Amino acid sequence: MLTYILKAAENFCIHQIRLPHQIITEFPKKRTLLAYLDIEAHDGEKYRTYIGCDETLLLCISEIFLGQEITDTETLRDMLLETTNMIVGSAKVLCEEDNCNTFNISTPHLLDSDSLDMPFDKYNTIHIADGEIFMALKAL
Repeated sequence: MLTYILKAAENFCIHQIRLPHQIITEFPKKRTLLAYLDIEAHDGEKYRTYIGCDETLLLCISEIFLGQEITDTETLRDMLLETTNMIVGSAKVLCEEDNCNTFNISTPHLLDSDSLDMPFDKYNTIHIADGEIFMALKAL
């Protein structure tokens, strides 16, 4: 499942924000805003999917999509929710195209904490434009 989310995040970097990226296998080093949504696979497996971005990357994404510099916290949070929905929604399509264990997704929610000290089953980070996007899965 995380493989498809990582591929969708790479596609987001290439086709949506058009910035070079590098996959790294470590936790983000910057303060990261986190969103999550739940996935229910057709075989019954359930996961909580986390997407996190640091403020630097969210500012960059906001400027690309909205065409202006945005600094207010509420807009950055909305941009994180939209980014989460775009990436996991794209992962869903990629999974369907491969005829793998397809899944349904819920609505994204903000996590109250920016802490990454919870136990994740799997995770990856992508370094983009002096910022980072974090993706993780936790079985439910």
